[in-house]
Amino acid sequence: MKVKYGFALHNSYWLKLTSFIEIEGRILEGVFEKRLTRFSALVNVNGENLPCFLPNPGRLYELLTPGARVILRESATAEKQRKTFCDIVGVYSGDIIVSIDSRVPSRLVLEALKHGNLPMFRDYSAVKPEYHHGRSRFDFFLYGGETAKPCLLEVKSCTLVRNGAAMFPDAPTERGVRHVLELAKALNEGFRAAVLFIIQRSDAKIFQPNDETDPKFGKVLREAVKSGVEVYAYMAIFAGNRIVLNGKVEVRL
Repeated sequence: MKVKYGFALHNSYWLKLTSFIEIEGRILEGVFEKRLTRFSALVNVNGENLPCFLPNPGRLYELLTPGARVILRESATAEKQRKTFCDIVGVYSGDIIVSIDSRVPSRLVLEALKHGNLPMFRDYSAVKPEYHHGRSRFDFFLYGGETAKPCLLEVKSCTLVRNGAAMFPDAPTERGVRHVLELAKALNEGFRAAVLFIIQRSDAKIFQPNDETDPKFGKVLREAVKSGVEVYAYMAIFAGNRIVLNGKVEVRL
């Protein structure tokens, strides 16, 4: 199998590190006013209402309520190249800071793969991000393992927690259903297949599908697991200007 633009993964040095990504730019706080579009919102910063980029198309109804405190990343190029002042990267839910940037999970997982901080994938020596297979594009293709089958890995962002249970999705997701079906199909084509949910907050005790919001996704995920698709969940937390991978969470299907 020929793969372009892949790169080597961890060595023994990196195994000692904890994976994280840094939030670049000045960090400040504001007060959420209202959503303008799927990818923008109005935020009050020091008494002034400013349009901000919202890097998450999800509904986020439980989090982005009027008056909610949000964490912003100031853009160095906002005045010259952008219409928005900042990116909304986090929101307070009580005393918990929730990372709501949907780009974070795949970036964080890539760092974890490089550093060997995901034990179930340490057998692979190389990775290719954004890998097309079938009708879908998956976050990662892992290959180069001496004994392991090449692996398709899809990463999902989870921001919804109720009573200690992290749940995905927060809105019906045909795309998510398609990904899971494609992963199950790939098993018969000689691949290993896995879904990794990154819970972007620190108050989750378990992970489970959100059957109330999208029963189809839950049904398809459970059937895929019976076929051999692997499901994992990890937590990610805010720590200053970093978002840090912070341990495995039990999956209950």
